[in-house]
Amino acid sequence: MAAGILTIRPMGFSGRGQAVLVLFVIGCAGLLIRVPPVARVPRRVAVVWLTLAIVAAAALIGVGSSGTTYLFAFFFAGHAGYRLETRPALVLAALCSLLCGGVLYFHLGPGHHELPWILGLATGTPVLAGIANRNRQRAVEAAISAAESAERAARAEARTAVLTERGRIARDVHDVLAHSLAGINMQLELADALLDTGDLAKVREANDKAHSMVKESLKQAQWTVHALREDALPLLESLTAMLESSGHRDVLTVAGTVRQVPAQVTQNLLRIAQESLTNAARHAPGGEVGVELTFADGSTVLRIRNRPATRTVARDTGSGMGLIGMRERVALLGGTIAAGPVAEGPDQGGWQVEARIPG
Repeated sequence: MAAGILTIRPMGFSGRGQAVLVLFVIGCAGLLIRVPPVARVPRRVAVVWLTLAIVAAAALIGVGSSGTTYLFAFFFAGHAGYRLETRPALVLAALCSLLCGGVLYFHLGPGHHELPWILGLATGTPVLAGIANRNRQRAVEAAISAAESAERAARAEARTAVLTERGRIARDVHDVLAHSLAGINMQLELADALLDTGDLAKVREANDKAHSMVKESLKQAQWTVHALREDALPLLESLTAMLESSGHRDVLTVAGTVRQVPAQVTQNLLRIAQESLTNAARHAPGGEVGVELTFADGSTVLRIRNRPATRTVARDTGSGMGLIGMRERVALLGGTIAAGPVAEGPDQGGWQVEARIPG
């Protein structure tokens, strides 16, 4: 703009100088199209805007006798390539070349003496640079958008992983604390109630049970720490140790060829066994318990069955989260679980839990 003011002649407020001034002002107004973002200017408005600017630039070449009158035409052709799609941009560039070349070729005005008509035809060539800049800009925007999408996906995946891990820890905490603390609390309440009767033998018995449950809770807490650290525990040995520490000796039956299973399978089967034994002790006290571990082709099956209660069942319904937790564990590993009453056989009236996990 400054170069035009200093070099374009004549420029004034009368005669041909006034026409040059008006066309120069129109050209300067056309330059304002570079200010708003491409997305903010409708396509039709941009086409009309650039068309009028190109016509004014060609007329300015004709009426101006010297200076940089051709610079407006070069700029508008290049900006058409940047702002418009390829086809309308090429059309406007061709229009610019024809108008400017025609003005100089046919000697329309005094400007033809200063500029060769080939220069007029060349005014449309900057459209190629504009198209290249537009494609490069879009490629950069696409790359930025893809990177932002990948970052959002990574954050979503990280949040999902955190929520999944929180769910796993919550199930482990429930398995260890909810059942253990509930049982210990029941024994302590029983001991407190027996103090009023003066039956010290039963008080000691309840106190001893509470102590044994505390020891068992510590063992279960150790298993939970192992699980949270994802240590690889041997399934058969760990299950045997769990049953013996729970007072269930010689209740485990193993079928199939024993093999090492993935750590997650081991951890979740141990938790299912722990939950099932706790429920059996709560809802069927005194009932015999049987555990079957089968290493089948492509899957590992754990079946825990207890017979009906032989002693009075405590009025404790539990939280209801145990079976939900077992189903969540099995579902995360792509397995199945079935839990329900035993309808026939020597264990009729009891309860059975069967978990089948691939691996």
